[in-house]
Amino acid sequence: MTARPENDHETHGGDGPRPLRIVLADDERMVRTALRAILGAEADMEVVGEASTGAEAVPLIRALRPDIVLMDVRMPEIDGIRATEQVLAGMPEPPRIIVVTTFENDAYVYDALRAGAGGFLLKRSGAEDLIQAVRLVARSDSLLFPAAVRRLAARYAGERAAADAVRTLRARLSERERAVLRLMTAGLTNAEIADRLGVGPATVKTHVAGVLAKLGVRDRTQAVIAAYECGFVRPG
Repeated sequence: MTARPENDHETHGGDGPRPLRIVLADDERMVRTALRAILGAEADMEVVGEASTGAEAVPLIRALRPDIVLMDVRMPEIDGIRATEQVLAGMPEPPRIIVVTTFENDAYVYDALRAGAGGFLLKRSGAEDLIQAVRLVARSDSLLFPAAVRRLAARYAGERAAADAVRTLRARLSERERAVLRLMTAGLTNAEIADRLGVGPATVKTHVAGVLAKLGVRDRTQAVIAAYECGFVRPG
């Protein structure tokens, strides 16, 4: 487990906003080395710590309070799913977590997203995909790889939902919030939703916040999963 001193400054070197602070959690040293090299070359990113197990990752993340965590889904001692749950449960302002995995259509990936990960990334992804994924999840106004998230939700939601959880969301959401949720499940960004509904981006941001609060979820990814598991959105 390695770490760098925490940087609480809002600016980086006195010239613009500070870079995104990233922690890497993966049991393969070569993977961590490659990720550090790619991300560290970006001016707006800084790798501040590494962990080789989930048991190492949880206290490291709590201590460093990074913006983004790249979390291997399968690690010794504590896997990425349990580590994600522990991080999100134990921090008032937790980081955004991207699960790193070998297989896209994996129940482990769905469980990690259900636990609160903001998205997932395949280990075979190229450098540009990795960089774009980190920036997109940090911005958190859209889904990371929305088609893949929808496929996972469509495949596993019915299996995981309890019978009494399959209920309509109409009683909890306003008509406009329901429209926003449907567009969120399609992977649209706030700007795209605003354009589709003919309202301002600030209005959409307010509606998205209302949807997340009423569903009791942290982010858009969990909102999509909740929409499938409650039967609000159905496969196909």
